Amino acid sequence: MGTQRAHFTIGVTMDRFLFFWQHIPEHINPNLIEIGSLQIRYYSLMYIVAFFITYLLVVYRIQSEKLDYSKEAVQDYFIWAIIGLLLGARLGYVLFYNLEFYLSHPLAIIFPFDISDGFRYVGISGMSYHGGLIGAAVATVVFCWKRGIGFFPFADLLCSAIPLGYTFGRIGNFINGELYGRVTGYAWGMYFPLDPLFQLRHPSQLYEAFFEGIVLFVILWSIRKKNCFDGCIFSFYLIGYGIARFFIEFAREPDFQMGFVAGSVTMGQVLCLFMVALGIILILIRRKTGGRPNG
Repeated sequence: MGTQRAHFTIGVTMDRFLFFWQHIPEHINPNLIEIGSLQIRYYSLMYIVAFFITYLLVVYRIQSEKLDYSKEAVQDYFIWAIIGLLLGARLGYVLFYNLEFYLSHPLAIIFPFDISDGFRYVGISGMSYHGGLIGAAVATVVFCWKRGIGFFPFADLLCSAIPLGYTFGRIGNFINGELYGRVTGYAWGMYFPLDPLFQLRHPSQLYEAFFEGIVLFVILWSIRKKNCFDGCIFSFYLIGYGIARFFIEFAREPDFQMGFVAGSVTMGQVLCLFMVALGIILILIRRKTGGRPNG
């Protein structure tokens, strides 16, 4: 009798916990500040935190490992990186995910107001990670060229820290209730208010925060002092992120306006395959050309 009662109590407790877990997104207000139709979201704050964490880690490496970069140069670089990332992320979304719409509505690319029915602030939605990566990479190349800095050693320095910033970015997606996963029957699924069908779905943002963020960071941070060629960590970053994101995409709901590119393959997965291929090619080229070993 006592055993049955204990099992019953455990079962009720578990059911209550699962109910609480599955409905967490419904109890999160994504807005940090609301002034009329103007909204400032936690998502924006998470971006700031992500950049700040990355900056602190980079500066820590420079100081603790006595690397030949100044704190002022890194601060200057982050301004370049933020601009490149935001422009690239926006343009990447336009090109990769919704080109047909934006060709018909070019003003919507940069104009955060809806004037079709009065005048109201709607913000700018739609950012592509892969576009942001391209934009940040271009900004880094230009910055390094202007400062006379070697691109690959600098990219290695950055990529050992960047993934931890992604953790906060993906948590921002979760708070925003966006980029949720596909419908699932697993108990750890969640109900997201923005889901028009309101079905149990994979919390794919949390999967990405863990694997693309924490796990990848631990791996790259742990090998940052290994004696390998310049561009080594950058290459492993491309491969590691590409692989993690590729598999998580199987649990992530594709953009509604695009759906699947072929079969069950998404545009994100296609772009991730290019990332992995580029990482492998860089390893082969840099090893053959004798990239200078990192100390």
